[in-house]
Amino acid sequence: MRTRLLVIGLSALLCACTLAPRYETPSSPPVAAYKEAGDWMPAAPADAQPRGAWWEPFADPKLNELELALQAGSQDLRVAVARYEQSRAISRRAFSDVFPTVDAAGSAVRGSTSANAPRSGGVSTPGNDYSAALDFAWEIDLFGRLRSASHAAHSRAQASAGDYAAVELALEAELAQDYFSLRGADATARLLDDSVKAYDRAFELTRNRYHGGIAAATDVDQAETQRQNARAQLASVQLERAQLEHAIAVLLGQPPGNFTLEAADFTGEPPAIDAGLPSTLLQRRPDVASAERAVAAANAEIGVARAAWFPVFSFGAVGGYEATSSQAWFEAPSRFWAAGPAAVIPLLDAGGRHAGNKQARAAFDEAVAHYRQSALVAYQEVEDNLAALRLLAAELKADEAAAASAQRSAYHADKRYAAGVADYIEVTSTQTAALQAQRSALDARVRRMNAAVALVRALGGGWTAQELDHPALVDKGAGE
Repeated sequence: MRTRLLVIGLSALLCACTLAPRYETPSSPPVAAYKEAGDWMPAAPADAQPRGAWWEPFADPKLNELELALQAGSQDLRVAVARYEQSRAISRRAFSDVFPTVDAAGSAVRGSTSANAPRSGGVSTPGNDYSAALDFAWEIDLFGRLRSASHAAHSRAQASAGDYAAVELALEAELAQDYFSLRGADATARLLDDSVKAYDRAFELTRNRYHGGIAAATDVDQAETQRQNARAQLASVQLERAQLEHAIAVLLGQPPGNFTLEAADFTGEPPAIDAGLPSTLLQRRPDVASAERAVAAANAEIGVARAAWFPVFSFGAVGGYEATSSQAWFEAPSRFWAAGPAAVIPLLDAGGRHAGNKQARAAFDEAVAHYRQSALVAYQEVEDNLAALRLLAAELKADEAAAASAQRSAYHADKRYAAGVADYIEVTSTQTAALQAQRSALDARVRRMNAAVALVRALGGGWTAQELDHPALVDKGAGE
């Protein structure tokens, strides 16, 4: 009968309720549709959303290769993995506090008492003390303090998983944007190199015409100015390209001196990206999911603060052997034991517990506000990049038409100059305008590709909220 009552009592204690408020996910601003989506984008089913390797629809084999190298070599990703592993260990530690602990202890000590100690009789007596014991301790979590702390730690571990995924996605997007910017620099450098060669030929022709008495000295000076300006622009683009290459090397965890990315054509087009419904965005953004888990942790911390008002009950037991001789150490007369409950009842703390409760409430309010702000920023980033893709498409179309028109104008100005019906200022101005128009078109193409990458990142890439408990850390810089 006593055993049955003990089992029932222990079960009741283990099932005791916590003092944390019932958790509900904070509300976020309702959004029915993306304002900037418009009707320019082709429709796509929801299951066509990028999953996992979201960069593959960009159809660039070199980008695919670099993204895989990022997973293996990025030091920033290793930092995020280590932080996640720390949070998991903290969660496991907090969970273990709910259960009893058993410790073994043993000692073999020889010592002497002081002859001047009380009740020593003026005699210093040497002696031995051999001890071996098991110590059992259990804080009975009657008011849920330990379980609330465990729930808070678990939620923070989930938040850390979201942070890891957000870092991973940010690094992947940064690599893709640096890569497309580098390819744009390649195309611009090729354009400028061709322009320098053309301007060099024009300079030689103009100088020969000057020596032949056909052209003025100012024409030679203008041709020289034009080709040197083109050389300066080429050097600036080459510097930008070198810095982008160095940035990519560091992202991959390599010294810039050991990394080279060969020049290649910039021919890519952004893939069709379906933004989906705004209602699903908060489930696809790891940073928003992390913020929501932080709210859950703060809610559990309220339970910890509330439990501080109530007594803490514990049960302890110790038993073992103690003797003054090693021969009698483990004999029956050397046995000892003690067992019993204990309680600590809070009485007066000059408002400390009240302040702790207020702090926990304020921390919860802060976490809720941060979550709602994260949701607003998520909507903003999607709207920004939807607008960017739509308007950059129009900008690119206009830039390409302007570049074609400027090239025709430069061609006719060159013919007019050769026929002697136009001065060289017209030639240089139309050629400069043509080069600038071509560069503007290339810049719009690069920004359009980068806006597509930014939109994928804003939509959460291939991440889903179900990964909070089981983030894919294998082969992603964990260093196993």
